Amino acid sequence: MPRKFFRDIEGNIFRGIFFACAFLSIIVSVVIVYSLLSQAWGFFSEISFVEFFSGTRWSPILKPRSYGVLPLVSGTILVSMIAATFAVPVGVGVAMFLSEYASERTRKTFRPLLEILAGVPTVVYGYFALSFVTPILEKIFPDIMVFNALSAGLVMGLMIIPMISSITEDAMISVPKSLREAGYALGSTKMEVSLKIVLPAALSGIVAASILGISRAIGETMLVTIAAGATPKMAWNPLEGIQTMTAFIVQLSLGETPHGTLEYNTIFAVGFVLFAMTLLMNSLGRYVVTRWGIKY
Repeated sequence: MPRKFFRDIEGNIFRGIFFACAFLSIIVSVVIVYSLLSQAWGFFSEISFVEFFSGTRWSPILKPRSYGVLPLVSGTILVSMIAATFAVPVGVGVAMFLSEYASERTRKTFRPLLEILAGVPTVVYGYFALSFVTPILEKIFPDIMVFNALSAGLVMGLMIIPMISSITEDAMISVPKSLREAGYALGSTKMEVSLKIVLPAALSGIVAASILGISRAIGETMLVTIAAGATPKMAWNPLEGIQTMTAFIVQLSLGETPHGTLEYNTIFAVGFVLFAMTLLMNSLGRYVVTRWGIKY
């Protein structure tokens, strides 16, 4: 009786602690969103939504001032597309090797080494892109600028490979062994089993991993601030310098813009767009897993 009594008390205590942690995370999220929207409202009370979301020139500090956010959005999308084009095939290939071809010893060796990439500070990635990748690209593309979207996108793709490969590998490993054995029983090769059985069976997990990786790329800050440049323009040429939304936030935050001014509130307006984009990507990933995910 005493043992059961103390066990129930212990269970209630830990249940309360875990509930408090979960509730605290919700409160913090609500406060962050409220802070962002309240500051962004100060901007939109002076600048119309139409001008902000349809304008093609972004110059909130230099005269003549203009507040069209599309150049920042296009720069963010361009770098993220380059990163996804590089990272998704490589990440899926790495995951397929680790889950289907590598031995248990090899998997335990290579997976931690791969995840080291996720622990490298993003500022290091930025200087790696600027001082190593860009000089190599200059030999291939002589017209490339020192600050360019291509270098930033490629290194950003390298940065998100661990996320994509890790989630994809988990999705592939969860595919039942019986499906593989059925393929082998029909005379399929290992490559055919991997591409025609395991890959389609884990497709929802792969799509979700790719979406989460792209969402991570959209929110990256220091890499694009260092390597992509600070020129907001509607340019889809990856050899030119661009500016992303996160890079603008860093640029203006480090300046001497007075608190409470319209220029200062542009930080929160751009942050609101960035928040909406990442929320949309995360929601899309969750929808894919919920709608087409297969539980074995």
